[in-house]
Amino acid sequence: MPLVMPIYGTRPEAIKMAPIVQALKVSDMECFVTVTGQHRHMLDQVNELFDIVPDADLNIIQPRQTLSSVLVKTIDGLDQLFAANRPDAVVVQGDTTTSTAAAIAAFYHSIPVVHVEAGLRSGDLFSPFPEEANRKITSQVASLHLAPTQVSKANLLRENVRPRNIVVTGNTVIDALLATVGKLVPFGDPNLERVGAEGTKVLLVTTHRRENQGDTMRGIGRALARLADADDDLTIVFPVHKNPAVREAVLPPLAGKRNVIITEPLAYGEFTRMLSLATIVLTDSGGVQEEAPSLGKPVLVMRDNTERPEAVAAGTVRLIGTDEHRIVAEVLRLLHDEKHFVSMANAVNPYGDGNAAKRTIAAIAEMLGVGTRIDEFGV
Repeated sequence: MPLVMPIYGTRPEAIKMAPIVQALKVSDMECFVTVTGQHRHMLDQVNELFDIVPDADLNIIQPRQTLSSVLVKTIDGLDQLFAANRPDAVVVQGDTTTSTAAAIAAFYHSIPVVHVEAGLRSGDLFSPFPEEANRKITSQVASLHLAPTQVSKANLLRENVRPRNIVVTGNTVIDALLATVGKLVPFGDPNLERVGAEGTKVLLVTTHRRENQGDTMRGIGRALARLADADDDLTIVFPVHKNPAVREAVLPPLAGKRNVIITEPLAYGEFTRMLSLATIVLTDSGGVQEEAPSLGKPVLVMRDNTERPEAVAAGTVRLIGTDEHRIVAEVLRLLHDEKHFVSMANAVNPYGDGNAAKRTIAAIAEMLGVGTRIDEFGV
């Protein structure tokens, strides 16, 4: 029985890997789950929600860790792990430093690399940073490229990846979301329970991108403060990333605002519930651009480009950049222009149908000679 090793280290990876791990465990392949601990608490929350107990944990996290330290510690830890538990294939997800380090380590050991969520491209090597470079590096060493959409597949074909080595699966984040949102996980913060009970307009905010830190992040904080002052009927829910650089920049303008709820990062089950309650989502995250459209939520993205153009084309996502005045104007327009709101809320989500994990397992099984592919997503 082939041994397949999913490797992940951050909360976004864990969410998107969870459906794959669950499907692997009931397949004709052996699953050996390895986590790096690039994130710690948030990673553990997702594993617990999906009943995943890692077989190996590198536990590399350190306060204010650098990208270089994450890369080096991950490769070093996996060198030792591969010597003791050599897999037939390694599965990595997306564009984190964990995923790229794991891909490089596996390549150095001549272990085939399966890249989940392959082929995303923004066209700017420094935005998002370091994700755009990470995913391009991973593509260079991957043996099997699992593209979420036909657009991602086209990106890979332009980079001369062999068509035979690409499978369009849809995005497993939709599998995870659909499995979780109906659970109505209780909020740990009573203020959030009141939001759900009152049914008020909710602006759900997430921001953490490295390229947005500093003066840009301070401008985002000022924009949120202005929005809180502009609409008394609006509740802003802001789960703040644990990165001290984010908190020090974005939080000061929000002090004392009665209609702004600041929380610690929400566990995934809580976040999906809040996403279902939100009126509008304001974010610089990649994954949220995929999740929110499945629930009919307009998404305003605080970036100038995106590696996920499908939802922009569909109309459910709008790139608005990071200018303070534009952030305020775009949110207010959605709040007060019903036609504009409905046009975004009713757009179709192009990212998946809930069967991405099934397609993923079939593609891996074919690569390892124990199965055959099934029909691709979007064909």
